[in-house]
Amino acid sequence: MKSTVEIRWHGRGGQGAKTAALLLADVAFETGKYVQGFPEYGPERMGAPITAYNRISDEVIRIHSNIYDPDYVVVVDETLLTAVDVTKGLNPEGAIVVNTSKSPDEIRGELKGYKGKVYTVDARRISVAALGKYFPNTPMLAAIVKVCGVMDEKRFIDEMKKSFEHKFASKPEVIEGNMKALRMTLAEVR
Repeated sequence: MKSTVEIRWHGRGGQGAKTAALLLADVAFETGKYVQGFPEYGPERMGAPITAYNRISDEVIRIHSNIYDPDYVVVVDETLLTAVDVTKGLNPEGAIVVNTSKSPDEIRGELKGYKGKVYTVDARRISVAALGKYFPNTPMLAAIVKVCGVMDEKRFIDEMKKSFEHKFASKPEVIEGNMKALRMTLAEVR
């Protein structure tokens, strides 16, 4: 793995792409990495396309800009495949991870000729099964960790549990549901 991994997130306002990028930065930081996690702000509103970014490195990160040539792209809402050029600048040596019930081969035709690796995960099914509601950000967070290998999966699970225990101290059912969603996703990314 190169020393800095760059990830671009595409989602819609309210789906948690920004939160997932910030959580990934927090967890990677806890594993000793240098990190950046930030959204690109504009006139976002609920349901509007949004973009968020991560840089994760073993070395100090000196660049402070949006990510134009990411190693990985996470698409939290598959309707964005036709609304936004999600593969723009995407490194063909990297990968794209799409929230869909479709297989990677079925999605490839919607990716404007992208030749790199394509992964899919049904974050809707997983989040409804684990949390009882549709919150795609937790499954997509686990999916990108699995695909890019930026940290050990067990360490990721341990650090996410600590984060959820802190954030949802008075809601053990939320902690349990999110942990289940993470584990299910790690097992089901295709």
